[in-house]
Amino acid sequence: MKVDVLLGLQWGDEGKGKIVDVLTPKYDIIGRFQGGPNAGHTLEFNGIKHVLRTIPSGIFHEKAVNIIGNGVVIDPVVLIAEIEALIKMGVDVRSKLLLSTKAHLILPTHRLLDAASEAAKGKEKIGSTLKGIGPTYMDKTGRNGLRIGDIKTPNFKEKYNALVEKHKQLLNFHNFQYNLEELEPEWFKAIEALKTFQQIESEHYINEAFNDNKAILAEGAQGSLLDIDFGSYPFVTSSNTICAGACTGLGIAPNRIGKVFGIFKAYCTRVGSGPFPTELFDETGDKIRNKGREFGSVTGRPRRTGWLDLPALKYAVMINGVTELMMMKADILSGFETIQVCTHYNYKGEKIDYLPYDCAPEMLSPIYTNLKGWNQDLTGLHSPEQMPEALNEYISFIEREVGVPISIVSVGPDRTQTLMRKKKELV
Repeated sequence: MKVDVLLGLQWGDEGKGKIVDVLTPKYDIIGRFQGGPNAGHTLEFNGIKHVLRTIPSGIFHEKAVNIIGNGVVIDPVVLIAEIEALIKMGVDVRSKLLLSTKAHLILPTHRLLDAASEAAKGKEKIGSTLKGIGPTYMDKTGRNGLRIGDIKTPNFKEKYNALVEKHKQLLNFHNFQYNLEELEPEWFKAIEALKTFQQIESEHYINEAFNDNKAILAEGAQGSLLDIDFGSYPFVTSSNTICAGACTGLGIAPNRIGKVFGIFKAYCTRVGSGPFPTELFDETGDKIRNKGREFGSVTGRPRRTGWLDLPALKYAVMINGVTELMMMKADILSGFETIQVCTHYNYKGEKIDYLPYDCAPEMLSPIYTNLKGWNQDLTGLHSPEQMPEALNEYISFIEREVGVPISIVSVGPDRTQTLMRKKKELV
């Protein structure tokens, strides 16, 4: 058996949660391999919208086991609140949710450090969600962090106090005002609650599942263009969001990777600071934002919007080894007479079709191809055969340019609004 990997190919918010939910019936195990509670995976079914921040998106299915892997950073307060909300809905979280002992903990002081660091940057801020993600990963790589496996050890409080003292020195350096006493009681209460959940050595668990021929899907968070190594640095997240992150974030050998599902929107969005070559600052951008409800599922921040960027998409396909593409929010582009697609950049006066090192606006500008739009409402479609010809042409154009087939087209937020296309060989 192989582990299939599902990840985003843009700057996050591509719709990964919905597709994981749609695909979960085919899998026995869903494993989240990186990120933290800054990632909100939105699922919608039976007229109800659900936002998962740490728990894998297969949790609503009865048979699937959901693993929070070692590559994830966990805020106990956020996770327990998420668990309690699911339990109230009748979801059997206790039997279906497993926590890696090696997953790192977000402390209250991590969130304070995040806020202090961002405030100190002023106009140069990177657009952090202030959830403590970056400082937690810094402690992880600095070999100072606390992990899920530590919470049941007799000296856990001593380890916690030692790390907090280091954090206090940094907060004092920034001259940042805070009240830790207000934050700690809720955090320690959540720690006690986490002790009652199943902890596993996730790398052993998953590799034993291989031997039992279990079907496994690795779920990524954020997007490939936010990867700490290959994203638009420094405006990136603090972990490896690409396919390789599934290996280190779950304990999977590279030769165990099977299919790689790449999720992208029919257009582009971005939250926070950083380069965005196809960003729209006009009424068209506002129309896409409002029609697509492009506001952060966790933060509520309005997303920046723009046309589809094929050089960036091809880059993400390349570094992930994507085998199938899944296009989200095709329904949002209904009603546009003309749809533009960026196929090249004008980079320092040269026409290129790849993502360069420096993507600053003063360095490059997009070169567009105009495609015919469609007016048909897509939200009620039940099969690909019902799609308007202009949409088929849009899809075929992307497939030819990128060289990877689009197997799923999403035409609405509900899990039922998902069109499965017949697989074909690209010429």
